[in-house]
Amino acid sequence: MPERGRPRSFDRETALQQAMEVFWARGYEGTSMADLTAAMGIKAPSLYAAFGDKAALFREAVAHYRATEGSSTSKALREAVSAREAVEGMLMAATADLTMNGRPRGCLVVLGATNCAPPNGAANEFLRGLRLATSQDIRKRLVQGLANGELPKSTDVDDLTAYFVTVLHGMSLQARDGVTQKTLEAVVRTAMAIWPPPQQATRYENDAIQPIASD
Repeated sequence: MPERGRPRSFDRETALQQAMEVFWARGYEGTSMADLTAAMGIKAPSLYAAFGDKAALFREAVAHYRATEGSSTSKALREAVSAREAVEGMLMAATADLTMNGRPRGCLVVLGATNCAPPNGAANEFLRGLRLATSQDIRKRLVQGLANGELPKSTDVDDLTAYFVTVLHGMSLQARDGVTQKTLEAVVRTAMAIWPPPQQATRYENDAIQPIASD
């Protein structure tokens, strides 16, 4: 019978949470293995055995972030009844997530690997893929809103998607710079003011024009 390995002397979920917070605060490139082992309270061999290398740990930490601290924005976008409520709910949820007390400010997915040397480019590409996925999720809600008549037929869905993605990502940087939740909520209200009104039916739409009766 093979000899059993030594049991772990640390809680893996707690260690992952601690790693996530370090990456969130310092970014991928700004985080060293020494930073991670110190925050997680484990030695390097235990880290490698439990999580693999730094890149693998980063991907798992980001997945943990998206499932916990960063989950409310995607939930709001997914569960709201109308497209407008979905986008506004997503942005309002972000104002709270990005400025949470006792947590690093800003979004890990947006700010976690914005500047990386070539050897660390895979981390940036990984986060870029997640940001593009969020952009596609926003676009899907807008397309659905267009199909439901919530937006004018002339709406450029791609332009509107790019606008709201820019607002979402810009708020992350603003939060990192110390802007308050109240200020970000005002940003959201201003951003939503550009939402196009629904298509208005014309007087004779879908009706046959009746001839004028002669005397």
